Amino acid sequence: MKTFFFGEGQLTSDLALQIAKNKINCEIGKLAKINIQRSRKYTLDIANSERTVYGINTGFGPLCDTKISKEKIKLLQENILKSHSVGVGPLVPDLIVKLMLITKVHALSMGYSGISLEVLEHILFFIHNEIIPEVPAQGSVGASGDLAPLAHLFLPIIGLGKVKINGTTISASKIHTLYNLNPVTLGAKEGLALINGTQFILSYAVLGLSRFYNCLEAADIVGAMSIEGLLGSISPFKKELHKLRPFEGSQLVAARMNTLLGDSKMVASHEYCDRVQDPYSLRCIPQVHGASRNAWTHLSDLVTTELNSVTDNPIIINSQTSISGGNFHGQLLAIPLDYASLAAAEIGNISDRRTYLLLEGKTNGLPRLLMKNTGINSGFMIPQYTSAALASENKGLCWPSSADSIPTSLGQEDHVSMGSISGRKFNTIIDNLEHILAVELICAAQAFDYHKPLKSGLILEQCHNLIRTQINHAEEDHIFSEDIKLAHKLISSGALVKKANETAKVHHIDLSVAFK
Repeated sequence: MKTFFFGEGQLTSDLALQIAKNKINCEIGKLAKINIQRSRKYTLDIANSERTVYGINTGFGPLCDTKISKEKIKLLQENILKSHSVGVGPLVPDLIVKLMLITKVHALSMGYSGISLEVLEHILFFIHNEIIPEVPAQGSVGASGDLAPLAHLFLPIIGLGKVKINGTTISASKIHTLYNLNPVTLGAKEGLALINGTQFILSYAVLGLSRFYNCLEAADIVGAMSIEGLLGSISPFKKELHKLRPFEGSQLVAARMNTLLGDSKMVASHEYCDRVQDPYSLRCIPQVHGASRNAWTHLSDLVTTELNSVTDNPIIINSQTSISGGNFHGQLLAIPLDYASLAAAEIGNISDRRTYLLLEGKTNGLPRLLMKNTGINSGFMIPQYTSAALASENKGLCWPSSADSIPTSLGQEDHVSMGSISGRKFNTIIDNLEHILAVELICAAQAFDYHKPLKSGLILEQCHNLIRTQINHAEEDHIFSEDIKLAHKLISSGALVKKANETAKVHHIDLSVAFK
C-alpha cells in the first residue's frame, strides 16, 4: 500500500479521501519530524522568555492583553479545548471527522505551528485505529478557525469527550485504557494550534468536491438519455459551435454529449424531422453543465492550495519571530463554496426541467406521463413533484453564507466568514441533487424503452441495461419511492458513472477530454 507523508507530500482532495478510506497509508515524514521539533523548540524558547506573545503566554481573543504566568501555561492550553467545546446539532459524519484529523495533521506537520511531535503522533494513532471523536456540526463561524468543531475533535486526546470505534461510542478515557495510552498533556501554544484552522470547512469541501464531480459526470449521462427519450437534436453539441465560445467546461460537456450520442440509432431515426430547435434544458446542456464544471474546477484548485497551507495562529518562524495574522480566516473557501453550491443547485434545476419535458408526451413518441394507460394510473407525474420540491429547496439553500457576518469575541473577531455553514450547505445541496438526478434517471430510462428496438450508442445502452437490472419498466402505478431509492444508489455510489467509464475504456472511447 502506498504511503503519504504528512508535512512533505502534496496533499490533494483525492489523496485525502483515499487516506480517510484506508486506501493509502499515512505517516509523518522524516524531514517533517525535524521541522516539527525545531518549531517546538522555538515555541518553548519564546514561552521561557520574558516577551509577551499571543497564544503562547497570553489569553485568547479579547483576552490577548492578559499575560499568563509560566506556571499556568499548560492549564491555559487544556482550558481552551474545554471552553471552546460548545458545538450543538447533529454529529458530523465519520468520514468528515477523519478528514479533519488528516488535514489537521498535514497542516501542523509543516513545522510552523510549534506543536510537539508527541501530540501529532497521538492524533496519528487515532487515524490509524479508526478512533472517531464525536464532533457536533454547528457552532463554527469560520474565522479564528473552526474553533468549536476542532475543540471537540481534540478533546479525546486529553482524555475528555467521546469517540466512536467499531460503531460503538465510548468515553475517551476508556479508549486510552483500552489501548494502554496516556492522555496528552498540552504545553505552550498546543491547544491553540489544535483549534485554530479551517479543517472543518476544508473537510466538507473535500467531500463535496468528490460528490459534486460524480454528479456532474452522472448529469451528462442522464441528460444524454433524456435527449434520446425526447428525440432531441445533437446539433447543439457540434465542435464548430463551441470553438466560438471556448469555455473549458462547456467544451468538455459538448464533447461528452457528442460521444455519448454519436452512434445512436435513435438520433439517426429523426435526422430529417421538421423540429427547428429543442428547449433550453436539452439544447443548452453544454453551457449549463459546463458552467458548473468551471465552478468545480475553481473550487478544486483553491482546495488544493488550502490542503497544503498553514492556517493556525500565530505562526512560529524562529525563536525571535512569531506572526499573529489571519491565516485561519475561512473566507478564501467560503466564497468558492457558495459559488459551487449555486453551481450544484443549477444542475438539479435543469435536470428537473428535463424530467418535466419527459412527462409532456407531445411530439416525441412518448405517452403522456410516461405511461400508456393513464387516468387510473398517474404514471410518473408525482416523482417529478419530488424533483421540483428538492430543486426549490436548493434555491433557498443557495443564499451565500459568506455574505453574512456576525461579530464575535467582544468585537475582536468583527468579521467572520461563516464558511462552515457554506461547507455544510454545499453537501446538503448535493444530497438533494443526487435525488433529483435519480428522478430524471428513472424517467429517462422509461422514455428510452418506448423507442425500442432502436438502440442508442454503446455507452448509453450499457447504462440503460444497468438501470434495468435494478428498476423495471412500469406500465402500472406502484410505490415509486422504491425506484427513486434504487436510482439514487446508482447515482450516489458512482455505479452509473463507473459503468459508462468502463464501457468507454473497453471500446477505446475517451469521455474525459474536450474537443481536440
